[in-house]
Amino acid sequence: MSLAAGGLLLLVLSSYVPIFGEISKLWGNKGELWNPAGPLPDFSFAGYQRGEKPIPNRAPDVSVSDFGAVGDGETDDTAAFLKAISESGGKVIGIPEGRFLITDILEIKKSGTVLQGAGPEKTILVCPKPLHEIRPKPLTDHTAKTGYSWSGGIVWIFGSSFGRYRIADIQPSAKRGDRSITVINPDSTLKQGQEVIIAVKDDDTKSLLNYLYAEDPGDLSDMASGKEERHQVCRITSIEGDKITLDRPLRFDLRESFRPQLRKYDPRLQECGVEKIGFEFPEEPYHGHFTEEGYNAISIQQAVHCWARDIRITNADSGIFLAHGRFCTVQDVVFESKRRPGPANCTGHHGLSPGGEDNLLTRFDFRTRFIHDISVELTTGCVFSNGKGIDLNLDHHRRAPYENLFSNLDLGEGERAFHSGGARGRGHHAAAGNTYWNLASKKRVGWPAQFGPDRLNWIALNSRERRSGNPEKWSGRWVETMRPGRIEPADLHAAQLAYRLGKAPSSSTPPKNAASLPFHTWINVEGKKIRAKFLGLKDNGDSVILQLANGKSVPYPL
Repeated sequence: MSLAAGGLLLLVLSSYVPIFGEISKLWGNKGELWNPAGPLPDFSFAGYQRGEKPIPNRAPDVSVSDFGAVGDGETDDTAAFLKAISESGGKVIGIPEGRFLITDILEIKKSGTVLQGAGPEKTILVCPKPLHEIRPKPLTDHTAKTGYSWSGGIVWIFGSSFGRYRIADIQPSAKRGDRSITVINPDSTLKQGQEVIIAVKDDDTKSLLNYLYAEDPGDLSDMASGKEERHQVCRITSIEGDKITLDRPLRFDLRESFRPQLRKYDPRLQECGVEKIGFEFPEEPYHGHFTEEGYNAISIQQAVHCWARDIRITNADSGIFLAHGRFCTVQDVVFESKRRPGPANCTGHHGLSPGGEDNLLTRFDFRTRFIHDISVELTTGCVFSNGKGIDLNLDHHRRAPYENLFSNLDLGEGERAFHSGGARGRGHHAAAGNTYWNLASKKRVGWPAQFGPDRLNWIALNSRERRSGNPEKWSGRWVETMRPGRIEPADLHAAQLAYRLGKAPSSSTPPKNAASLPFHTWINVEGKKIRAKFLGLKDNGDSVILQLANGKSVPYPL
């Protein structure tokens, strides 16, 4: 038996017997109803090492103190940090307790390099200069004051482009949900276990963009013909002649007009991290949209299997950017600000902005408002889970954000959940396959007008929308009208990962941000209500871990 947050809690103790929470017709209890070619995508590959390995816990190899860093909040420690990074590439660089004044960009360009503090409230990077002052990036089209309105970070994990080398063309016959393809004149080096890129590219008629938008793209006048691409990294499980079997279902059709190719997966930068660090920017008033000069914390660009975790960001223009990253994880991040808010009561521009594919952003806490708390643009297969905000905004920034998951979130007020931006002429805000699962809010949220095609999934939201959709076909709007907190599983991503790996998610200790997770009401057979937080499953799903109001975490057998 299984159980998840917000379901009907019946513990196998003396006076309890088990019953179940509500389930989705697209998933079921443990994935028994799931169809990879149906409306619900497979999100299980998001995050570091495809969710198959934990982020490594490595001890520091060196310390910035060895290179002269002082950490008194007044001495400029930038040179010591830059020297440590230059001479210790590929190592874990420890940063002890202290306030370290940083006045230049800390670029990480060697795989395996990790900046590791002593904790986000103990190790603080004090950043008095915006990126535009450090490395000017003016714009000439008057859309914004600087290019740092939507890019860059004071810590910048900076890779280079990859995935351009063609291994073979692909026979344009496979469909979304298939796990096998037929290649034409493949490279002789192909082998079982190899990771490759499935690539599709638009043609002059914008057929790929139309497909991503389920033939309802909106205005595409600002999108150049024949330029847009989408990718999917897969692992080869078998090769039989020209037929290749993949470890995951295709997320798009392989049509002739898409010119499908098999490409080499050859990332240059990976296994880099930023962890246990606080970022503090000046307490200057925020003047509003596109006025930003670049008080930005972290950027992970053109890199794979990288991470930012246990981070606190204060007074930022923007928090964390993932530009063309893949299989990266951002977790346990707190956003706060003492800045005087600008228009719309916001203190910054972008909070989390994961342009890329198969990234996981989880256990975040927005204690201030950004114009776009979370933003997806050119984003595919990314997951946002187990987070909260005072009035969380899920910005869909046009340019076909496709098949992304928003799971087990507390939206707070719910006033601006789907308020979205992005330049006109780049399609509707959302493309097909985006999934909204178990989203709590104080106020009811409605289906956004002019938001995207009907081919979206809206499951367990505080909403007046009526149930609709056909689980046998990937067509039409899918709405399931159960209350947030009652659906099982609470977090679809964790359930899909457990399904793929053949085990239930396990956790014997509370997550670091347990304090930010929402309480749910659980009900026993006697009608007694219990307020508790769902922290996970253990013992292969035979027990559920709950945190009670007194802070005690208790595993209960099911």
